[in-house]
Amino acid sequence: MKFFIDTGQLNEIKQANDWGLIDGVTTNPSLIAKANTTIEELIPRIVEIGDWPISVEVTENHYEGMLQQGRDFTKYGSNIVVKLPMTPDGIKGTRTLAAEGIKVNVTLIFHPIQGLIAAKAGATYASPFVGRLDDIAHSGMELIRDLVNIYDNYDYPTEVLVASVRHPLHVVEAANLGADVATIPFGVLQKFFQHPLTDAGLERFLRDAGKQP
Repeated sequence: MKFFIDTGQLNEIKQANDWGLIDGVTTNPSLIAKANTTIEELIPRIVEIGDWPISVEVTENHYEGMLQQGRDFTKYGSNIVVKLPMTPDGIKGTRTLAAEGIKVNVTLIFHPIQGLIAAKAGATYASPFVGRLDDIAHSGMELIRDLVNIYDNYDYPTEVLVASVRHPLHVVEAANLGADVATIPFGVLQKFFQHPLTDAGLERFLRDAGKQP
């Protein structure tokens, strides 16, 4: 499974990259606003850190505007992935950009049929939001299971990119189901290292080695 980091914070991207944990970056307008920056300022600086896929979301709602903005994003580098919403214009835009050789990440997917039409339109990634489904008492992992099965049934090259990840168990469950990618907030990535038995074992080893009282 590939790990993307879901953030607009450069320091978080650099730290996760130093750990060797990330295979890509996803951003969205909310994350960029939270970082008190803009797409124009942030994306070139992310490109300098790594050559992995970087998803950049359009802020236009209509087909022509999405196309223009998506094409403009590609000036930042060949590793840019254009994020388009799960709307009729977004799917139309996905088909057009994919035909031009531009990678597309279709976001805000909450139902298997939405994931299916994203794949039919030529999306490189489909982003189901598991945490938001869990929030309304629906099983986010059921959606992951369905999408992995559907894409396998028809040999779609679209990758299942698990989004709205809230805790490490989301990642473990998605990996067990065969999801291709999880995009993970920095705080959740940090928790991957943590286990009370790891902490207790390390403390004992250091004590026995005379490294601490």
